[in-house]
Amino acid sequence: MTANWYAFWTSWRLDADVTIVLLLVGYLYFRGWLRIRRRGAVRFGPWRLLAFEGGLAALWIALQSPLEPFSSLLLQVHMAQHLLLMFLAPPLLWLADPDLPLLVGLPKIVRRYIAVPLLREPVVRGIGRALANPIVAWILFVAAAWAWHLPDFYGLAIASEFWHRMEHASFFFAALIFWRVVVAPYPSRAKLDRWAVLPYLLLAGLQGTLLSALLTFSDRIIYPHYEAVPRFWNITALEDQEIAGAMMWVIGSLAYLVALLLLAVELWNEAGERQ
Repeated sequence: MTANWYAFWTSWRLDADVTIVLLLVGYLYFRGWLRIRRRGAVRFGPWRLLAFEGGLAALWIALQSPLEPFSSLLLQVHMAQHLLLMFLAPPLLWLADPDLPLLVGLPKIVRRYIAVPLLREPVVRGIGRALANPIVAWILFVAAAWAWHLPDFYGLAIASEFWHRMEHASFFFAALIFWRVVVAPYPSRAKLDRWAVLPYLLLAGLQGTLLSALLTFSDRIIYPHYEAVPRFWNITALEDQEIAGAMMWVIGSLAYLVALLLLAVELWNEAGERQ
């Protein structure tokens, strides 16, 4: 194993706060899922449990694996974090239909006296309705992606641990809101006609293509920070930037394409049922 790879694979982080929160959420979902399954709910099959735990695993890898310390050394590694936070973890979590299992998984006293009253609060319900608005969801998702890739904001996130965490949090929560519209998990109702999700995804894909093209085909270094750090695997800063842009382009486009294909199958099946 080369020195570069040794440095990479020995750079795992084990932040207790992140790990404990993710383990707790995973346990609550499993507890609720198991209770629902025992009641005979066919909807919550084993694959939903795997989807949820897989989404949490993707989050943990993004935040605790060597991707985290190496994100300040290679733009492509930082991009891998962003892709996990925006294109893998959120849709997996929503595919698990997490609302009901998480609520059922809470201790009875917490569910009855804290969670349910809180969810019934007019302010909370109003915020939920606003974030479920497809236009709001789309704008927040696109704004988070573009804002944090502006050189000044990107430099701020690289230079400060606090702003780095804020960057990741905004990516993840904006992506959660965006993908909820696409997946429309049970038991929430879809706020958008399913046919309208097609342009919703297509337009998101177009803006993503533009952003990734700017990184891939730029003939100058957009983020000067990467010129000043040690280089790994004999990759220049410009090559690193090109690879990062290509990763965003390919993986982002693949995520949108898979979502479009699954949506097309859903619409086809619905049309067949109506005939």
